Amino acid sequence: MTYDPLAESEQVEGVEAAATRRSALLISTLSSFLTPFMGSSVLIALPTIGREFGVDAIALGWVATSFILAAAVFLLPFGRLADIHGRKLVYVGGVALFTIASLFCGLSTSVGLLIAFRALQGVGSTMMFGTGTAILTSVYPPGERGWVLGVNVAAVYLGLSLGPPLGGQLTWHFGWRSIFLVCVPAGLMVLGLLHWRLPGEWTGARGEKFDTGGACLSGLGLILLIFGLSTASGAWSAGLILLAVLAFATFVRWEYRTAAPMLDMELFRRNPVFVFSNLAALIHYSATFGVSFLLSLYLQDLRGLGPQAAGLVLLCQPAVMAACSPFAGRLSDRAEPRSVASTGMAMTATALAGFAFLGAKTPIALIALNLLLLGVGFSLFSSPNTNAVMGSVDRRAYGVASATLGTMRLTGNLLSMAICTLVLAIFLGREQIAPALHAVFLQGVRVTFAIFSVLCVIGTFASLARGRMR
Repeated sequence: MTYDPLAESEQVEGVEAAATRRSALLISTLSSFLTPFMGSSVLIALPTIGREFGVDAIALGWVATSFILAAAVFLLPFGRLADIHGRKLVYVGGVALFTIASLFCGLSTSVGLLIAFRALQGVGSTMMFGTGTAILTSVYPPGERGWVLGVNVAAVYLGLSLGPPLGGQLTWHFGWRSIFLVCVPAGLMVLGLLHWRLPGEWTGARGEKFDTGGACLSGLGLILLIFGLSTASGAWSAGLILLAVLAFATFVRWEYRTAAPMLDMELFRRNPVFVFSNLAALIHYSATFGVSFLLSLYLQDLRGLGPQAAGLVLLCQPAVMAACSPFAGRLSDRAEPRSVASTGMAMTATALAGFAFLGAKTPIALIALNLLLLGVGFSLFSSPNTNAVMGSVDRRAYGVASATLGTMRLTGNLLSMAICTLVLAIFLGREQIAPALHAVFLQGVRVTFAIFSVLCVIGTFASLARGRMR
């Protein structure tokens, strides 16, 4: 069975459509759980990986950054390919690639190989995330999308919630490689469900050409930007960032001139809701992704907690996010998304400001409470903001809109890790985190959290500037 791009969910009724919706939600929820579960588990295992391979905090940062960089580079191109050739086709390919890469990550014999296979994992994950939201938006009517997207976001946060404690248990009992290997049978299960439970295909731009030039220019700009921000060398960093700006400027010029652009620039010229919702997402993720990375190092290297105990502390934030996201999504179906999302962003800024005063003996209970506040703020922002983005475009642009929002998220994650890496490089250099450097490391952590808090304050104004949808 094939779905015509004009026959979206709001025009399709009956038992068959309802079954398709339930299957799409089930599969999207499972795969949305898988990637963040693995990612947050890896963050908890980073100190163990560092000790096994004898590498510093900068190299450990690239274990996380390589995944996000690859995902960010390919997200928008795969979103466009999904609109042209089929969202389910790209989705299936992403699950398969992610599963294979997980196997090779678990078999890695050096940190270089691990970073390379993490990048391959990133490509697979971007094929899933770039199309999953578009599939859900394709099969659910507007009045139910906020709740459905909230459930999907809750699955992401549930993965983030279970990642630290289960990742700590896996690392403690079976070694860090087990984190990757357990994803293999899970990926195979999702592939089976895709084959048996989700028939049909969804396209919005079938027959249109793919913009290869735009894909290359956007990817080049992201790579140059992240390497420039991650390099603590004045002239070299400035040169890379300048080249990144030139690449992005050329990309915009190219998109205006090409007949079939990868990204319709009119979305940014005439759609303030789309523009400021994506900008708010970029800022929010730039300020929050590095939190788990920094606290994982702080709790284990400075406070002496094991991976199990550190995982339980970090569990506080995503657990609250998983519990609150469906309600936040439902709230955005009934209330103005701008108000809900902006309130969440302001709460996030407050929690990050609290971490800027982190000390060597800060009570663990206080850290946990601050993580709870951060989780509530995050959930109030994410689902309503996603609902605003997807509700601001027409059907044919669902794939690109989903991929654009995903690109903002991943680029924000990259910028967050780049800020962490840059600040730690300034304070620690290439030294491993040893007791003699704990005071210097803590100072770098405080500075990073202060930067994150200021970013979220700016992001709150960007969120408010999007205007009303209703």
